[in-house]
Amino acid sequence: MAPLLRPRYSLPKEKFSAYFGPLKSQSYNDTTSGPRGGGGSHHSLSTIAWNPLGTLIATGAVDKTLRVWNPEKPNVKFSTELKGHAAPIEKVAFNPVKDAELCSVSSDGAVKIWDVRTKACVNEVKVCGHATSLAWAPDGSSLLVGSKNGDLFHILPSQSSIVSTHHQAVGTNQMAFCWSGDKVFLPTNEGRIRILSYPDFEPVLHVNHAVPEGESTEFTLKGHTASCLTAELSPTGKYLATGGADSIIALFDTKDWICQRTVTRMVGPVKSISFTFDGSYVVGGCEEGGSLEVTHTETGEHVHTFKTAGACEAVAWAPTRYCLAYSDLGVLRIIGVDTDRK
Repeated sequence: MAPLLRPRYSLPKEKFSAYFGPLKSQSYNDTTSGPRGGGGSHHSLSTIAWNPLGTLIATGAVDKTLRVWNPEKPNVKFSTELKGHAAPIEKVAFNPVKDAELCSVSSDGAVKIWDVRTKACVNEVKVCGHATSLAWAPDGSSLLVGSKNGDLFHILPSQSSIVSTHHQAVGTNQMAFCWSGDKVFLPTNEGRIRILSYPDFEPVLHVNHAVPEGESTEFTLKGHTASCLTAELSPTGKYLATGGADSIIALFDTKDWICQRTVTRMVGPVKSISFTFDGSYVVGGCEEGGSLEVTHTETGEHVHTFKTAGACEAVAWAPTRYCLAYSDLGVLRIIGVDTDRK
């Protein structure tokens, strides 16, 4: 195998496909789950997340399995299972400033905080309804959890009660914070993205023209003809990417809030989005299809296709290097990882 890129090394778009073309993905089979193990519909991964240093990756599945892997050791015996969820796991995310603190949410409304070093659940908060989305504030001091019925819950990782609840009139999906932590980008089922202050949840921007009486002056981003399902801010903060049920990724310039370009190569609803650590490339995870399409953020140019066995709903670039994790037919796969390191 060709040498892998060192951490924090950026790859020009002209060399992207030449670098990734020869690389093979590594599978991480959970052979302890289900009657035969190794994935399948009973163990379909719904969410994946790297820790801040890229040394661990967590996976959550519909069969309630929550597991933390060492990406350099694909055998399940080197992974850690965190037990306690009684319903399918919807979302996992590591604290952005604590390498071993993980949050997971499940469809029964359980929000659990874990110390992955000890396997201990150090805090649990119960929210109302079916919890579907999760985002840490950039400083790791608080979390935002969203439910199917439109409620947003402000939570502290060390407090077992909800700090505040904010009901949204329109259903919301996977949100993202701005890097200063004072704004939240909130995708809605109307296909728009709200920009709200945090933790007050008030509209940040307003239109500067007259509106009909009774209508809101709130300015929202419009980039989709169907529900907007997910949002992701680039590491540079220059672009906000949103994914919709219309199979489109929209890239908004965060200075003027104009949709600069759209990515249209997906064939199903876009459930997740991830940027490389330098913000140069973006990829979306879809409910349908048999490939992952990588786009150059600045130009919108398609640079590479990763062929997959099936649809890949969850995707996540590593936080410090060109290493892509994704779910493929219920199994975690990573491309660009060195499993031969001694």
